[in-house]
Amino acid sequence: MSEQLSQTVSADNRDGILVLTIDNPPVNALSQSVRAGLLAGFTKAKDDASVKAVVLACAGRAFISGADIREFGKPPQAPGLGDVLALMENSSKPVVAAIHGNALGGGLEVTLCCHFRIATPTTRLGLPEVKLGLLPGAGGTQRLPRVVGPELAVKMIVTGEPITGTEALKVGLISETFEGDPAKAGEAFARKVLAEKRPLVRVRDDDSKLAAAKADRKLFTDAAAAANKRNRGLIAPLACAECVSYTLDYPFDKGLELERAKFLELMNGDQSKAQRYAFFAEREAAKVAGVPADTKPRDVKSVAIIGAGTMGGGIAMSFANAGIPVTIIEMGDEQLNRGLGIMKKNYDATAARGGITAEDATKRMGLINGKIGLEAAKDADLIIEAVFETMAVKKEVFTKLDAIAKPGAVLASNTSYLSIDEIASVTKRPQDVLGMHFFSPANVMRLCEIVRGAKTAPDVLVTAVAVARKIGKVPAVVGNCDGFVGNRMLAKRGKQSDLLLYEGALPQQIDAVVTKFGMPMGPFAMSDLAGLDIGWRSRKDRGIKSEIPDALCEAGRFGQKTGKGYYKYEAGSRAPIPDPEVEALIDQTLQKMGKKRRAVSDDEILERMVYPMVNEGARILEEKIAARPSDIDVVWLYGYGWPIYRGGPMHYADSVGLKQVADRLSYYAKQTNDPSLEPAPLLKKLADEGKTFASLAAG
Repeated sequence: MSEQLSQTVSADNRDGILVLTIDNPPVNALSQSVRAGLLAGFTKAKDDASVKAVVLACAGRAFISGADIREFGKPPQAPGLGDVLALMENSSKPVVAAIHGNALGGGLEVTLCCHFRIATPTTRLGLPEVKLGLLPGAGGTQRLPRVVGPELAVKMIVTGEPITGTEALKVGLISETFEGDPAKAGEAFARKVLAEKRPLVRVRDDDSKLAAAKADRKLFTDAAAAANKRNRGLIAPLACAECVSYTLDYPFDKGLELERAKFLELMNGDQSKAQRYAFFAEREAAKVAGVPADTKPRDVKSVAIIGAGTMGGGIAMSFANAGIPVTIIEMGDEQLNRGLGIMKKNYDATAARGGITAEDATKRMGLINGKIGLEAAKDADLIIEAVFETMAVKKEVFTKLDAIAKPGAVLASNTSYLSIDEIASVTKRPQDVLGMHFFSPANVMRLCEIVRGAKTAPDVLVTAVAVARKIGKVPAVVGNCDGFVGNRMLAKRGKQSDLLLYEGALPQQIDAVVTKFGMPMGPFAMSDLAGLDIGWRSRKDRGIKSEIPDALCEAGRFGQKTGKGYYKYEAGSRAPIPDPEVEALIDQTLQKMGKKRRAVSDDEILERMVYPMVNEGARILEEKIAARPSDIDVVWLYGYGWPIYRGGPMHYADSVGLKQVADRLSYYAKQTNDPSLEPAPLLKKLADEGKTFASLAAG
């Protein structure tokens, strides 16, 4: 008969096998209630002579998917996980973990304190704490290497990537796989252990898998270096590798003590605070402000993309990558074949690098159906327009779609700055129109900026959010204005980077400051990538002069495509090389303008790159273009490569202090004679009151 040990843990003595079941939806997180229930359950097993073995299983879709991160930063509540794990590990009776779904983070650490582990073939087992700027803090860095070897352990812990039950069986992480009910499978396995009198395996006591790396340290250091290859600026991955190395140098208990100290150091550090903030911000962004929580999305079974260019192709690949068939539409055979050819080339290149299998590449390409003419969109539930970025062309497409698309179809524009309301105005169904702004390359970048028009229906917004999440994107719902959130803020950075050139900074100095801060690319390297001629043509059309970039273009320096722009590029390379010719050209231009160069500090560059964007973010909040400061941060984290360990522009401003940001903006407004740099009213108010942007969400 089942007995409730806590709100979330029950015990069922099945003829000598005590089955402990955790039921803490949605992910069976290791909350205080779960820890208390497990402590009671294992105490009961120890004290009850009728109990011969214990099975740990979970209700719902998964095993334990980690710690309850809502408890982070709060006073610890007894019992601690360490107390529970010690009781399990030291049990004189066999303890079997029967795992299904996900066993992640603290969930996998719990299983490592069991004497035996069994899992379904599709179970995902991993330690993803590094993605929150942390390391496994309950013995994971000390136990996992003893089970699978330090080389695989350091890869799993540093990358945070899980392995399947099938893979876990091959590397010795589990004893066998099962199908069906976890509790029943666990009970059957426990009876087998008892019948065969199998010895109890305490992971902490077995150092045999460490022997090879102890004998040849290079086996470990090479694995650690490979795992850390792409972790520029992040502290946690290095700390993870260091903790795994303790298994080679110290006894188990000393390693455990050092792991705990390193965990607490990371948890109290700025990087983990920023990464945990980003984790919650991403989830918060999926909640659409001002829309009832029970609003149901429309049914989307068929998708059409208009335009097979760079953006359209990338969007189509995003759907195919998620296993969703998509029709991609062009006006002519040549454009369509070119677009399909580029997509195939991209898939083949990914397969050649080992990112996907050749079969996967063929399968995904098979989900993309090329068609000529807008008529091919008539049956689609969702139509995403990705044509040339001019209002006249967008209006022409939407006028035709309005006549062709079936009633209730969602009509989305991929525009990066044009008015959704103006686009919707040419249709008889403005309630069905919104923006779905993907970021380039769309098959890689995770953000989808969902633009709410004045008349966009609530269920259309909810549909766009659901679709974005289904294809692995992070949705952020924003209001309709020029440039929306991301590009509107980026324009402020662009203005300052240009002005700094006229004051004496060089492209390579500005870019170096921005990349040292953690951005993947500086503004001038980015301009070279996009092509300087695009802006030059646009300025000429509008009768605007910008002396330095104009002079570069007049000298035939259009960026990477011509091998020279703000930088020079060697044949076949995209690496920017500072060019003395550019410095000379800037000097000549400034002399003609009667300007003198001055020394510009790196600190000034960083403040002028970031603080004007924060100021614009404050205006965006005032205008209710973004519902929450965290939504702005989500846009920058997933659309522009803002370093996750800095949490986004608004979070970063909070960490610096809003008074400091406001004071420096006022200073630069006077220094540069630019009143637009004066602090926005919201920023000034928060700074004067000693508050943060985060306080807006709390309020």
